[in-house]
Amino acid sequence: MSGSGSGSGSGRAASRTAVLVCQGRAAAHGRAATDHFADPVAVGLLRVAERETVDDVRAKIPPEGRQERLAYESVRACAEVVVPRTVAIDEALRARMTGQLVILGAGLDTRAWRLPGLAGTDVWEVDHPASQQDKRARLAEAAPARRGPDKDGPVAAGPAAVARSVRFTPVDFAVDDLGAALDAAGHDPSAPTTWLWEGVVPYLTRDEVRATVAALAARTVPGSALVVNYQAPSARAAAGRLLARVLGGSVTSGEPWRSLWRPRRMAALLAEYGLRVVSDDDLLALAQTLGSPARRWTSLRSGRVAVAESR
Repeated sequence: MSGSGSGSGSGRAASRTAVLVCQGRAAAHGRAATDHFADPVAVGLLRVAERETVDDVRAKIPPEGRQERLAYESVRACAEVVVPRTVAIDEALRARMTGQLVILGAGLDTRAWRLPGLAGTDVWEVDHPASQQDKRARLAEAAPARRGPDKDGPVAAGPAAVARSVRFTPVDFAVDDLGAALDAAGHDPSAPTTWLWEGVVPYLTRDEVRATVAALAARTVPGSALVVNYQAPSARAAAGRLLARVLGGSVTSGEPWRSLWRPRRMAALLAEYGLRVVSDDDLLALAQTLGSPARRWTSLRSGRVAVAESR
């Protein structure tokens, strides 16, 4: 990483992938793996048209229009993927809770508002400025704004968080200095940190992934852990994404994948920076342990969640 600005001048729009993932969690809430998965907060971050698609998926009523049907199928498919991914990450976080949680590429993540185990944890949500602006607007719409303990600090407004604090930290991973941004937001590099990196790695180049790992490793001490979700190479998954773009039905067509990683390569990269992988599972295996009746076998098999600990 290089540069020191917020990246707000890039002109990039808020992430559509973040909205789709939030729709998937809202669609699955109370419908899938109910003994393990729940996200009652997700629906409150969605706008009216986004909720309508979720309602159709929950009711299992496909709409008739072509674009509406494509949106329906995108949310339905996403719901199958995010359930095992969310459960795996939540369990990893509960087992490795520290006083600091940094969520890289937070999108419309809801953990700071729904995981009781974060009551003693300060949470930093790191994301592109455009996506953070969109999330903060959605939070403000979901509930009346409230003043945080530091009126001048980047403290969340909207629904009451269960975390001790939530600090928004704008970073463009392509150009900004992650360490400098976290310093400005009050992160303590001398204290153990749990890092969460979900749904971001495929959208970064290999150089950007390496730079991010180097930046977080420089702020990682013994007792810290990284939970990372990434995509392994899959010819079928690549063909499916290409077909969706050709048909014009992908809401994330403007956000292409830029890097895929085999487990061995990911483990080697993390080891270079003092992080030892202790588990690495594909989402299909995780879905099967939950008894989820999934149809997205290809997407589930190529998606992975790895946990690495600081040596």
